[in-house]
Amino acid sequence: MNALTKTNFHFDGQTKVYHGKVRDVYSIADDILVMITTDRISAFDVVLPKGIPYKGQVLNQIASKFLDATSDIVPNWKIASPDPMVTVGYKCQSLPVEMIVRGYLTGSAWRTYKSGIREICGVKVPDGMCENQRFDKPIITPTTKAELGTHDEDISREEIISQGLISESDYFQLEKIVLELFERGSEMAQKQGLILVDTKYEFGKRDNQIYLIDEIHTPDSSRYFYADGYTENFEKNMPQRQLSKEFVREWLINNDFQGKEGQKVPEMTDEIVQNISNRYIELYENIVGEKFKKTEYTSDVYIRIEENIKNMLARLIF
Repeated sequence: MNALTKTNFHFDGQTKVYHGKVRDVYSIADDILVMITTDRISAFDVVLPKGIPYKGQVLNQIASKFLDATSDIVPNWKIASPDPMVTVGYKCQSLPVEMIVRGYLTGSAWRTYKSGIREICGVKVPDGMCENQRFDKPIITPTTKAELGTHDEDISREEIISQGLISESDYFQLEKIVLELFERGSEMAQKQGLILVDTKYEFGKRDNQIYLIDEIHTPDSSRYFYADGYTENFEKNMPQRQLSKEFVREWLINNDFQGKEGQKVPEMTDEIVQNISNRYIELYENIVGEKFKKTEYTSDVYIRIEENIKNMLARLIF
């Protein structure tokens, strides 16, 4: 069961490297970013002990496709994807807020609503709504970008502006952009028999212009429902069929792990790893609507990635 779980490259002009839960990001000449989507998998803020073959390729190629499909709405950081697991793009000054768009009352928003609260991130939500109910129009529920080891915090439009996190003009521009992105994502999902339920977007600035950064509309950053059966399940108050990595969290919960102190990650047998890999490939094919083409793992996968990145960087900066 091969999987790429670790990188330690040294590229010409490299100034910094950041190893996240899933992605390794190399900064080149303080102007270009090389983002390698590894096969690491995390849940409950914990990186699981085994990688998942093809997961990195799945996430990178979904994000790459959606970045291309939305570039007419807002410029994005991507320059090219020189390898199935790699995207190279512009380094932007990250804005300190994540923009979450919700088309349906579910997840953490439902838990907040269920507790009796009728205002989420400054957005008023009417009485009488049910779990998984569609909003009359999508709502924007921003969060702060948490430092490593801490959790994102809900924040309102008014707080963002009053605290000077983002200027008023930039923030209103962001609201317009994310609603257009969500509409485009919803249209693309509908063609695949899916519902884009909610998703998060991250932005940065470069040359004083707003850029979309990071991933977009992947199963790690978004929640999808299957359109077929949605109405029937909603009317019967039954769970919706989801397309996300929720199945991984459910497996962990069923094996008494939620990332709490003293809990142990259940054994990841080859069968479990293979099943998760198969599910990610299924996610790709359902979201993108194309057959997934495996880039086979061989002993020189590390060399392949390194060479593809070096060739790309040579064309960009040298």
